[in-house]
Amino acid sequence: MLRLMRLMLYNTGTRQGLVRELRLMQCYLMPDETALRELSEQVIEKLKRLTDAEFAGLEFPMN
Repeated sequence: MLRLMRLMLYNTGTRQGLVRELRLMQCYLMPDETALRELSEQVIEKLKRLTDAEFAGLEFPMN
């Protein structure tokens, strides 16, 4: 659920844009926010394995 929320929060509409926004967000994390950093890295790694077409086919529920 947290991963989905992260995707929805930082989604720019493109896979590459989302990765860029997640990387930018990581710059603002405090050193003790290791769980959030690890979660973000997991999401980024999964996004890297997707094609742009696969990403475009994802649905992000808003409820």
